[in-house]
Amino acid sequence: MCRVVDLQQAVLAKNEEAAQVLRAELTARGTTVVNLLSSPGSGKTALLEQELLLARQRGVAVAALTADLATENDAVRLARSGVPVKQVLTDGLCHLEARMLGRHLDGWLPADTRLLFVENVGNLVCPASYDLGESLRVVLASVTEGEDKPLKYPTAFGLAHLVVVTKTDIARAVEFDEDAFRAHVQQVNPGVEVVLTSARAGEGAGALLDRALAVGAGGAVHAPVMAQEPQAHHHHHYEEGQAGHVHPHPHPHTHPHAHPDPAVAQAR
Repeated sequence: MCRVVDLQQAVLAKNEEAAQVLRAELTARGTTVVNLLSSPGSGKTALLEQELLLARQRGVAVAALTADLATENDAVRLARSGVPVKQVLTDGLCHLEARMLGRHLDGWLPADTRLLFVENVGNLVCPASYDLGESLRVVLASVTEGEDKPLKYPTAFGLAHLVVVTKTDIARAVEFDEDAFRAHVQQVNPGVEVVLTSARAGEGAGALLDRALAVGAGGAVHAPVMAQEPQAHHHHHYEEGQAGHVHPHPHPHTHPHAHPDPAVAQAR
């Protein structure tokens, strides 16, 4: 049985409310949340492992929560850094939601955590529409994914506070056109910073950590134009499975998703 339902208020608005509450709670305790989004295989976990190691060396209290549909492979890798790490298995859900994140943080996140890195589920569609209460949203793309990635996923790149390019050590081998990529990023998100990194070669090491610490200290955050536009009109295709369990599949229409809360829009 399938039915099409407008979930603009029913799902996204509820998530926005939960995200605002979570952001306020974590900010009050001095914790800055960094939401990492990318396609599978972008090198997100390798880069995060590097940044966690650097944070520990600098004496910065950090933690990481990583989400996947299955396996605890990423958590095992990140735990090698020696910082608190938690794996979340979404059981088929293609993204994290603010309420879900809050439940997993409750009773686990150390009280003195200064930075919490959230490695979202690997895709650039579903997670783009869900605010997790983050203060810094980072979208990553590897040099192997093509210069037109920002144009193909305008919502993900258009709502980013920071864009990170990974695997630059092989950029020449795959004929990555940096200028074209930067131009496409600016087309969907004017003014956003683009950082080049290579976990293998060490390029850009600490850049993500530095940006996150700056935001936590009250530094300015890029304000995406897309986040200030009228809120999107999303239709979700609902599939009812066994025991009446419902799985939403978003189909965004012409306008991108935005954050209606003025405080959030200003922070972004």
